[in-house]
Amino acid sequence: MAEEELIDKPFMDRLAQLNLTARKIFRGKIKGERLSRKRGQSIEFADYRNYVVGDDLRFIDWNIYGRLDRLFLKLFLEEEDLFVYLLIDTSESMSYGAPSKLLYAKRIAAALGYIGLANLDRVVVLPFSSNIGPALTPGRGKRQAQKLFGYLEALSCDGDTSLEKSIRLFTARHRRPGMVLVLSDFLDPEGFEPALKRLMGRNMDVYAFHILAEEEVDPPLVGDLRLVDAEDGSQVEITMSGPMIKGYKTAVQNFRDDLNRFCTRSGMSYIFSKSSDPFDRLILNYLRRRGLVK
Repeated sequence: MAEEELIDKPFMDRLAQLNLTARKIFRGKIKGERLSRKRGQSIEFADYRNYVVGDDLRFIDWNIYGRLDRLFLKLFLEEEDLFVYLLIDTSESMSYGAPSKLLYAKRIAAALGYIGLANLDRVVVLPFSSNIGPALTPGRGKRQAQKLFGYLEALSCDGDTSLEKSIRLFTARHRRPGMVLVLSDFLDPEGFEPALKRLMGRNMDVYAFHILAEEEVDPPLVGDLRLVDAEDGSQVEITMSGPMIKGYKTAVQNFRDDLNRFCTRSGMSYIFSKSSDPFDRLILNYLRRRGLVK
């Protein structure tokens, strides 16, 4: 996969076989293929996907099977759907790393957004830094994927971080319950708790994707250094010694542990990843074990 390519065609084909799994049942206006408490099935056809073991045989398109000798499942619009909100941190600190934290976040959003589109979920993408940017609501179905990818590719880093303000604006403007995936380094001087507390009690299924660069977790730097804050430009001169690096690593681990504990106590899911970690392994292996995709 090229450095700036979000996801390639072979990986998209693998993603199309997956579903996003909500831990809560949300009521909506229409639905793709998610299980509903209501009875009945609408007759409005929407899309196809490949058949996988366990799917309802009633919805196989046997005409296509006769022509292509392959099993495809019909997808219809029903009575309930799932809203999937992808909140992507585009503050200046997300530009750090190789690959950058923002690029890694965009790849996660592209993959999970595509899974949602392929299953006719309602996908909403919102960038945020000190404010939230204009939302993308690409519609439903795999045909909307290029609109999603183009929007994500155009995102760039700018400004400082205000998690609390951004989440406050999000909850005010988007009241439909659903899955909320926050992709961020959570490096906010005001902390993460005020922002995440706003998502509690909103009947949201929240996943906090904590993304840090390899260099932030295991810094290779030694000697006399001048450190510059990526967001406010403030500078500090330090001498990196062995004890200081050890203390720094302890502080980073404590930060991760605090965020993990807060999410767990609040009924949210915490998912940590370095931007250098294999991206496909995160989606296909780790998120499957965590139950976000199946």
